[in-house]
Amino acid sequence: GVQTCALPISSSPAPLEQVSEAPSVPPAPPADDAERRQLTVLFCDLVGSTALSNSLDPEITRDIIMRYQDICAGLVARFEGFLARFMGDGILVYFGYPRAHEDEAERAVRAGLELVRAVDQLHTPTGEPLSARVGIATGIVVVGDLIGTGAAQEKAVVGDAPNLAARLQGLAEPGQVLVADATRLLLGAGFELAWLGTREVRGVDRPVELYAVTGERTTDSRFEARRQGELMALVGRDQELALLRDRWHQAVASEGQMVLLIGEAGIGKSRITRALMDALANESHTRIIYQCSPYQTDSALYPVIEHLRRACQFGAQHDEATRLDKLETLVASGSSDVESDAALFAALLGLDGVHRYGALDMTPQQQRHRQQVAIQALLAHARRCQHHLQLDAQRIRGFQSFSDRFVR
Repeated sequence: GVQTCALPISSSPAPLEQVSEAPSVPPAPPADDAERRQLTVLFCDLVGSTALSNSLDPEITRDIIMRYQDICAGLVARFEGFLARFMGDGILVYFGYPRAHEDEAERAVRAGLELVRAVDQLHTPTGEPLSARVGIATGIVVVGDLIGTGAAQEKAVVGDAPNLAARLQGLAEPGQVLVADATRLLLGAGFELAWLGTREVRGVDRPVELYAVTGERTTDSRFEARRQGELMALVGRDQELALLRDRWHQAVASEGQMVLLIGEAGIGKSRITRALMDALANESHTRIIYQCSPYQTDSALYPVIEHLRRACQFGAQHDEATRLDKLETLVASGSSDVESDAALFAALLGLDGVHRYGALDMTPQQQRHRQQVAIQALLAHARRCQHHLQLDAQRIRGFQSFSDRFVR
């Protein structure tokens, strides 16, 4: 069996047997109180909406705009942004108000990429494709002052970020997401960016460096993706690290262990995990990283899907046939039925394997069960090859359904 222990990580080191209570949530400020905050602002616009209005019946145009707005509202909610305003075919979104997260810039960019992809799937009744463009900027603002009256009342945001985001949107090509330099610095290495040079932007008193986001970058962990420069020394965590090493040595002695690191965002859970990795660098073992995501809580298999993509080393330049070849190479290392298991994994990864393997002749429930069996077989193969297996499951939110299926 697998033994489990919880390791709470607090800002002030405490005895390990004490589990600290969850920090109390500070009361929300009064509704009309202004606040100074760092905000990441997203501005999205539907390309060519004026031409649509001139060429289509107003009711058809209204239906198109409403579908576009529904898509925007759903994606903004998924990434926990605040949809501040619809402006016809444009939307203004705040990330960092009223609720703050540790990764507002990343949330905004992910939302922007999903927005342009989703709008690309829309078409007019005559079959003409639609597209959107997105501008994203980050800066210090004052937010919260009430302006307007009645139904038109809203909270104003004072600062450069909203204006800059709107200007960047105007400079973007259809289907493109542009970010300013301040936002880029917050993204780390998690996205592929193309530098577009420096531009004078109306309403901004300094030249602005422009970057186009071309996609997400495959990384082993989000901690490494966000880290910039050298790691700071780990201070005051000797007791926690000693417990982790003790549990590792018990696992090596054939006593399976699972440790749950608990702590507030940004307190250093990933840093302690990295310190354990460094401490075990000279010991023979296989490390498998499963990363849960706050954006994919409805998919228990998302950590497995991302692990398979990293293990296959998929790149943006790889076509479907190349990806299937890489998948077969990975599956061949631990499967006795490569073609059958590759077909199951291809379906899991969203690859079109029908032309190579044929259609999967099974119900969705049977397919899900077979996929789980194939995943467990790969884990067992990794365990046989290296004897000692370290599973690193990051971001506990959404982890329970995944761990119930694969860890225990």
